[in-house]
Amino acid sequence: MPDETKGNIPPVSPDKDQQPVAQPSATAPSSASPGAPAPAAKPPVTVPPKPAAPLPSPKPAGPTPVPWESEMVSRLKQRFGSGIRDASTYLGQSYMVVDRSVVYDVLQELHDEEEFNYLVDCTATHYPQRPQPFEVIWILYSFARNQRIRVKTLLAEAEAAPSAVPLWSTANWLEREVFDMFGIRFDGHPDLRRILLPEDWKGFPLRKDHSIIQQDQEWVQINLGIESGQ
Repeated sequence: MPDETKGNIPPVSPDKDQQPVAQPSATAPSSASPGAPAPAAKPPVTVPPKPAAPLPSPKPAGPTPVPWESEMVSRLKQRFGSGIRDASTYLGQSYMVVDRSVVYDVLQELHDEEEFNYLVDCTATHYPQRPQPFEVIWILYSFARNQRIRVKTLLAEAEAAPSAVPLWSTANWLEREVFDMFGIRFDGHPDLRRILLPEDWKGFPLRKDHSIIQQDQEWVQINLGIESGQ
């Protein structure tokens, strides 16, 4: 007969030393012990504000004119009074601003009595916003004194300056150039006409209100046969 006990495996008794296997929990256990106080929250990190940019240093003051005091200036002021509006030195350059009514007499005095026998230049500047928009400037040199000075006078739009040709013959060409470029007339000039541009050219290129590319279109078309000289 078959052994009926072979088909039945007896139950295994649990080993008393064997511990039951813990099943994994669905959630990780908290590291904190039950009842322990919660850890203090870290304070927020504060970023210090950027330092303000340093204020720019104030610009140094530029050079300014200083009074021009000399025996020659004293003599001229004594003779012409308020006709000498200003006598100053700027960056080593001495100049006088003289009223138009006496500027020829001042130039003659400088030529005849103060030995300024060389006319370096006669030129002009244009300040359209001023009531007297033009300055005529005579630059004089004295070989005897080894001194260079400037004499200025102010002119309104329609006013003329006195010609210095009777004092310095080179004023002839210099005054013609001022007339050509600025349109300033010189009373007493022996031959006042343009020297660089054609005689019938319209406009005065060195005035501030004259465009650098402005042309006398009519003259260009008639004389050159083109629409523009540009």
